[in-house]
Amino acid sequence: MLEVDGIHTYYGESHVLHGVSLRVAPGEAVALLGRNGAGKTTAIRSIVGFTPPRAGRVLFEGQAIERWPAYRIARRGLALVPQGRRIFAPLSVRENLLLGARSAGWTLERVFGLFPRLRERQAQLGGTLSGGEQQMLAIARALLTNGRLLLLDEPSEGLAPLIVREIGATLQALKAQRLSLLLVEQNYHLALRVADRVYVMNKGQIVYQGTPAGLEADEEVKRRYLGVA
Repeated sequence: MLEVDGIHTYYGESHVLHGVSLRVAPGEAVALLGRNGAGKTTAIRSIVGFTPPRAGRVLFEGQAIERWPAYRIARRGLALVPQGRRIFAPLSVRENLLLGARSAGWTLERVFGLFPRLRERQAQLGGTLSGGEQQMLAIARALLTNGRLLLLDEPSEGLAPLIVREIGATLQALKAQRLSLLLVEQNYHLALRVADRVYVMNKGQIVYQGTPAGLEADEEVKRRYLGVA
């Protein structure tokens, strides 16, 4: 479904990604792990068109999209849950949800079934929600664009452990519905619960790829690149 092939991305003259390659198959959940500053968010920005790569290719369902503007990539079927939620604080929950909604597949009723708390708070302003509720809103808003690949950038960031478990259960439910997922995370345990395959980044490069079980058994990679004992 998604193939990132040898991309090099820069911020000005600063070379951030050095030949990054990864792939996501239809219905697959893939995790991209790494410490702060490893280049994970830049990889997402390169895929969705916010910071296009200067070299390399990004293919979605076989079509090269690395030179497309972000709005066209979104319309093509990539749905982003951005780092920091980025909900519209002065708008109600319902208004946030309807902003990018498209008329196929996911509906308000369906996302309310996944997130009952959003149904209860649909008239409440987005900025008054708790951090966990804002993350639910960000995921629900992305689902309503009816993309075929959901990209999530640090969905557990800043959340209490109980809410992180809820978000993990939601991602597992989406995976069970065969929605393709690319999950960027620092939360090692959440990522391994959800993912079918795992990539690890360090200093703008992929330094490991394999299965969750393989990563769990690789003490050197965990210690050196993830700080996991």
